[in-house]
Order: sequence, then structure tokens, then C-alpha cells
Amino acid sequence: MDTAVKQYHDRAEHELRLSIVLRNLSQSDLRAELGARRGDTFYSAAISHAYYAIFYSAKALLLSVGIRTSPPDVHRATVEAFQRHFVGSGLLDAELLIIYRKMIIRADGLLGLFQAEKAKRGRFTYKTLPQANLEPAEESIQNAETFVRHITSVLEK
Repeated sequence: MDTAVKQYHDRAEHELRLSIVLRNLSQSDLRAELGARRGDTFYSAAISHAYYAIFYSAKALLLSVGIRTSPPDVHRATVEAFQRHFVGSGLLDAELLIIYRKMIIRADGLLGLFQAEKAKRGRFTYKTLPQANLEPAEESIQNAETFVRHITSVLEK
């Protein structure tokens, strides 16, 4: 595997492990020892890191065939290049793209929650407790595990 491809792939695996650690920490008695409050959870961060695991996996796969994406709009460009060169050509299962797009929507929603709600409703009303994000975090981690596993198998061929 090319050095730059390996770096992106390693970053993807790191982001996936971090996502799992954050989910596990949210359910652990170690929170207080590490400086978190008793009720603190890190599910939103787990979702974000699961997204980045997918993003860096896609970047690694694209780079393995000589396709580079860069700012501005690197996330959009990466999705479009992934769709055009791998899904559109039939090289990868279209389900991976569905997972990837779903994660982008989730990551954007979490990172820009205030702006999205303001734009949709004209005012912000958010009443969800952090603990309510456990289910979406679990789904995000499963999606990232599936995506990274598939990309890893392609890169190792």
C-alpha cells in the first residue's frame, strides 16, 4: 500500500477506534476519574469520529487510484468522487455510498445543529438529553465498521 494511502487508512482506523472509545467511556464509571461529570456522555463525538473513519477510508481508496480531493469542499468532493469512480462504475456495492451519505448528513447535523434548526424553524428548540444519542452513535459505529472493513479489503487486494 502506498505511504499516503496507508496514512489515510491508518487515520480511518484511528477515528473508528476513537469513536468506540468515546461510546464506551460514555457508559463507564471512569468518567469522573478522567475529569468528566457523572452524567456526561460523548455519543455526539462518537458519531462525528465514526463519520471521519468513513471519510478517511474513502480518501484512502480514492488516493489508491490517483484521485485527490482537497479544500474547499473536500467532504462534498470526496463523496462525489467516490460515487463517480467506484459506485457509478460498479466497483463497490452501492450500499457503501448510502452509508457514507447518511454519515455526512448526521455529522453535519450534529456539528451544525444550531444553524440547521434556526434555518428550518426560525428559532432553536433542542430538548434532547445527551444520553438520547446512544442509539444513533451505535448505528454510526456499525456503519463505520462496515465501511472501513469493505474499503480495507479492497485496499489489501
